[in-house]
Amino acid sequence: MPRFFINYVPEEQAVITGEDARHIARSLRMQPGESLILCDSIGTDYNGRIESIADNEIVVRVLNFCRSVAEPGVNVTVYQGLPKADKMDSIVQKSVETGAVKIVPVLTARCVSRPDEKAAAKKNTRWQKIAEEAAKQSGRGIIPKVGTLTDFRAAVKQAAQSGEIILFFEGGGRSIAELVNRKTGELAVFIGPEGGFEQAEVDFAVQNGASIGTLGARILRTETAPIAALSAIMLATGNM
Repeated sequence: MPRFFINYVPEEQAVITGEDARHIARSLRMQPGESLILCDSIGTDYNGRIESIADNEIVVRVLNFCRSVAEPGVNVTVYQGLPKADKMDSIVQKSVETGAVKIVPVLTARCVSRPDEKAAAKKNTRWQKIAEEAAKQSGRGIIPKVGTLTDFRAAVKQAAQSGEIILFFEGGGRSIAELVNRKTGELAVFIGPEGGFEQAEVDFAVQNGASIGTLGARILRTETAPIAALSAIMLATGNM
């Protein structure tokens, strides 16, 4: 069923305008009487029925609401070492699909891509749009936020303030089954860029409370690692 995010859902009637209204009317060619889902972006889904349609305004009757079943019980933030080319596009999309609540691009010692402030802001706008589209497609109850490009040490300190940290390191570590369980609530995972993390970065993370994790004996590409990690975390926490 088509899903649309709006900032506020009234108790009885909602109005959709702008790009979403045009998408409903022109692309989906929906008609009065058809059903859709509205989401308030904080985890509540509202089942609705279209009452009237115009190119720039769709009036929806709100029938009932419930908590979004798509939101996992664990809040995982992915701190991703900034990769080359457009790999971050796929990382954002797939991280949203597999349950991340936030994705933060991180500048590490071995990052090849080092955009200036203007370029980074432009990329961030694109990534946030990708996150929104992925949230709609996968039935999420929130639109995960894509954070601004952050220095590695600042990212570690930021993560240390909100919960547990796992830094995945190709040099070995503990398995996800050892590090998370059904009681895990807030979790930050750090994924390195193409060249991985330097030992000094690993040491800094440990000094700030991080656990070192492994994704197995195989060396995964930087765009594969966060998806593998999220999938395993969702399984270990009972969300898959």
